[in-house]
Amino acid sequence: MAIHLVCKDPASPNNNSPTLYYDDETDTFLLQSWIVQDSSRLDSLSVPDHETVVEFPKRLFALFPTAGEVLALERHRKN
Repeated sequence: MAIHLVCKDPASPNNNSPTLYYDDETDTFLLQSWIVQDSSRLDSLSVPDHETVVEFPKRLFALFPTAGEVLALERHRKN
């Protein structure tokens, strides 16, 4: 198993967060970001007890992998 860095928010202080990772064992992405703790915002969502909500700036979307890049990650996983 390996977790691979995909992208980090370049505008983040100390370039620490938000960060997107790819887990090649589970073939899923992990998003490190800010936990939403504002109850008024959380109350407007239906979040199961075993989940949490994180937020990240929309500028990070530009750094997310495209569908083709995701397929390349999947091929890399199989090799």
